[in-house]
Amino acid sequence: MAFANLRKVLISDSLDPCCRKILQDGGLQVVEKQNLSKEELIAELQDCEGLIVRSATKVTADVINAAEKLQV
Repeated sequence: MAFANLRKVLISDSLDPCCRKILQDGGLQVVEKQNLSKEELIAELQDCEGLIVRSATKVTADVINAAEKLQV
């Protein structure tokens, strides 16, 4: 599976390890960091095209607007 236009994805909530493997097998660089403050999340997203969350991470309009490369 290939993910066109995506190179780097941040996983900011707890996920099953198979999710990371699926993304890596698709050619993505995967960064996993949990319990980030809003400022830390924005900083981490500066070079990410994707963000994967569950319910712990709050993705506000401020976060989305500050993450210029974010696509999904």
